[in-house]
Amino acid sequence: MSELLPGVEAGTVDARIRIHHLTSGPADGEPVVLVHGNLSTGRFYEHLMSPASDRWRFLAPDMRGFGRTEQAPIDATRGLGDWADDLVSYLETLGVTRPHLVGWSTAGAAIALVARQVPVASLTFLDPVSPYGYGGTFADGRPCHDDYAGSGAGVANPQFVEKLRQGDRSGDDPLSPRNVMAGTYWSPDFRLPREREDLLVDEILLSNIGDDGYPGDSTTSSNWPGAAPGTRGLLNALSPKYCDWSWLPELDPKPPVLWTHGTRDVVVSDASMLELGTLGQAGIVPGWPGADTFPPQPMVAQIRTVLERYEQAGGSARTEMFEGSGHGPHVDAAERWLEIATEFWAGA
Repeated sequence: MSELLPGVEAGTVDARIRIHHLTSGPADGEPVVLVHGNLSTGRFYEHLMSPASDRWRFLAPDMRGFGRTEQAPIDATRGLGDWADDLVSYLETLGVTRPHLVGWSTAGAAIALVARQVPVASLTFLDPVSPYGYGGTFADGRPCHDDYAGSGAGVANPQFVEKLRQGDRSGDDPLSPRNVMAGTYWSPDFRLPREREDLLVDEILLSNIGDDGYPGDSTTSSNWPGAAPGTRGLLNALSPKYCDWSWLPELDPKPPVLWTHGTRDVVVSDASMLELGTLGQAGIVPGWPGADTFPPQPMVAQIRTVLERYEQAGGSARTEMFEGSGHGPHVDAAERWLEIATEFWAGA
């Protein structure tokens, strides 16, 4: 593992599985757990953890299937339940109570599930997956097909998966992990310093590639586009068949919520170019059955609607849009994102 930034330390925790994590800040500081998303690790938060705060105790675990955490299969039929249970066990093993939870992308669903199991001080949704999962739903969350075709591991780009399997560190191909990260994780106007980019590419390449990790297994379907989710691996766990946190307004008690979103996010969007409805409508994936059958999934609108319901049910939900940011405003607008987040945690 390459050298960590000043004030950041690495270690392992023998919880439900052996979890590798980064930490910074005083041992008795207010705990903030930074949970990464798909194809990333805790190091995608490292720059926020250094120099160490005198108030916050930052913890950034590598989640199941990624980084240096013990490899273990992902049961997709539980949605992000494995991640949530791992996090609860991690918190209990460390003796952490009432943490502030931050969930980036995939982890948005996981931290919601954690809040159903243990008391939390706040929830920060950082460009989270839709409350109705990823791909193939109408605005109200109903699936476009009964078998949820058009979501899950079967719609992953096989060339990209093969680049991951090969450990491709180059920038020669548009589908190399380096170029996919630069083109989808951040604003297109943002580029990390080469040394930091190299480090994060290496972190992506630690991912468990296969049926039990990324992307997962799949099944064929008679419905467009011909593939439906399987039962193993991360992309199936994100399918609307299994992933759901639209129940958030029912939480009791209701922790304060912060939703931060990059306006140029191409991953979680009302017209995401990684989602089959948008790709079909654009003619990129042939045979699209039309918007009446399989519209682009309005992910941002779905998040907004669920958080409005959260407020109507008595909760507090703050929205911060990061103009010009991509899927990771904590990276491409790091200073502003951390300022807003720490203000929110302090108020919570």
